[in-house]
Amino acid sequence: MKGWQNSRKPKAVVVGGSIAGISCAHALIEAGWDVVVLEKSCAPPSGSPTGAGLGLDPLAQKIIQTWLRNPQLLHNSTLPLTIDQNQATDGEKKISWTLTRDENFNFRAAYWTDLYSLLHNALQSDTVLWGHYFLSFCISDDKTSVTVKCKVLETGDTIDIVGDLLIAADGCLSSIRKSFLPDLKLRYSGYTAWRGVLDFSNNKHAEAVLDLKKAYPDLGKCLYFDLSSRTHSVIYELLNQRINWIWYINQPEPELKGNSVTMKVNSDMIEQLHEAAEKVWVPGLATIIKETKEPFLNVMYDCEPLKQIFWDNVVLIGDAAHPTTPHGLRSTNMSVLDAAVLGKCLQKWGVENLNLALEDYQSIRLPVTSKQVLHSRRMGCIKQGLNVAGRRPFDPRMATPQECDDLQQKNMPFFTDVPSIFDVTT
Repeated sequence: MKGWQNSRKPKAVVVGGSIAGISCAHALIEAGWDVVVLEKSCAPPSGSPTGAGLGLDPLAQKIIQTWLRNPQLLHNSTLPLTIDQNQATDGEKKISWTLTRDENFNFRAAYWTDLYSLLHNALQSDTVLWGHYFLSFCISDDKTSVTVKCKVLETGDTIDIVGDLLIAADGCLSSIRKSFLPDLKLRYSGYTAWRGVLDFSNNKHAEAVLDLKKAYPDLGKCLYFDLSSRTHSVIYELLNQRINWIWYINQPEPELKGNSVTMKVNSDMIEQLHEAAEKVWVPGLATIIKETKEPFLNVMYDCEPLKQIFWDNVVLIGDAAHPTTPHGLRSTNMSVLDAAVLGKCLQKWGVENLNLALEDYQSIRLPVTSKQVLHSRRMGCIKQGLNVAGRRPFDPRMATPQECDDLQQKNMPFFTDVPSIFDVTT
């Protein structure tokens, strides 16, 4: 039996075809595995209605470049974020001032769809099975295989796919995680996030963007956090003349319908958003928010760090393993690094030592992701003026220099850490 195992490629079944799942495909193929990704969407995304901008840290950039046939493609499809700036805005006086500024920030700004397309196009065309809806899984009695049952949406057929490993990349509301941790509840952060991307490539919004760039002169290389009383926004530029913005608003937990943290919005809600923006922000940002087509609303959740992220031959990665708020720009970066570490561990131990490989993965990632999730939670509470143990609620108008320094991204635990399982060339 062992000789048979060593004579074939091991196979992984990945549930979830977003960036976490696609990253797993790259990392495991690189490790010598066969991979199939099950994704309920019927085709690759051509737009990104609920996934806008993201920031890639230096390690994620290096990892992604190893997965691309032409590493330069990542640089060509992103913009630099060399500055991390936190500033305060007085909504009544319509003035802003700098609280803290880090000019050694080495991230890059990517549009979700652009990054996804890069990663997906670098895979074999049959790696992702589109329109395959995950139903259930079953681990064999001897723990050597897992059978995944899914529905083919085009035909209505139910099929089984057998693999050595099941990877749950099915997001913060993971149904696979729920089968092992049925009592785990996500934690509402206390605020929601309006998000949008304004495309100004056709000059339709050129005047509004000029006003915006007067208020935010380093757009194109700066990640701006704009703080007002008990609220904050994020703004940065994306490639091809697009502005990405996010506005966090404190409110009681909304009622969600369906299996998504994105809320349905209506014209009245959007009109209220526009009216509020004019009161809180400088005219440049308020106009950008008003001119953005189809802004969407995410409800912000995380959860207490998990103590375990694998069971037998089932493993969690990405948001399924560590739901997080976005204030440390960690979600995509953690997903990419999860995938890369998992691939390295599987390559190191081999399928015959799968349990040891997954233990290794868990021991490397859990201490890091646990601290990063809690730090992101703390940063969100500070910037939203919510209660944080051991300190007064943050007020940007009265902030001390130390309180301002605490806002910088570089304070994220393991900010520059490279896991030792990577060699120096990674």
